Amino acid sequence: MDSTFMPYDQYMEVGLASFLYLTLLPNGSIMAGKAEGDFKEPMNEQAVANIYSAMRSEVNQYYSKITELEMEVSEHSLVINAIQPLDPSRRCYRMIGGVLVERTIKEVLPAVQRNKEGLEEVIARLNEALEKKKREIAAFEAKYKIRIRKSDEVKDDGSRKEGSAQGVLVGPAGANE
Repeated sequence: MDSTFMPYDQYMEVGLASFLYLTLLPNGSIMAGKAEGDFKEPMNEQAVANIYSAMRSEVNQYYSKITELEMEVSEHSLVINAIQPLDPSRRCYRMIGGVLVERTIKEVLPAVQRNKEGLEEVIARLNEALEKKKREIAAFEAKYKIRIRKSDEVKDDGSRKEGSAQGVLVGPAGANE
């Protein structure tokens, strides 16, 4: 996964923006267009599944990025808690762009606190975008009657054939003698 994260609005302009207008035709096919009247070829179930998969992938990317940033906030909190009680004139080292620089705690502490606050703001915006994307997915699921098969349903189909052999314990030959 790329370490850079494109803001939600820019991603929508580049990513799924061309699939925002979907229309179900009477014959059961689907047409997509960028604006009303600008329809392209009819879409089949596979195209709907691909769009749905891309939307789910985007949600997973949001979760990953939020988790990554929450880990950074946690690291910032640890650093703040470690250096806060120390003498402000004491020297400390800070990594800036891959270069270790010597500073004082008085210089570093406000910068680390600002970075932590900025990360928390980004996390809040990402959470808002995540909730919006979840609502879009729910609307998409309702519109196209998409149902997710749970892993239990899939296992039930396969376990009926193999179920009789499951759970049988066979000991070594001649164990009862």
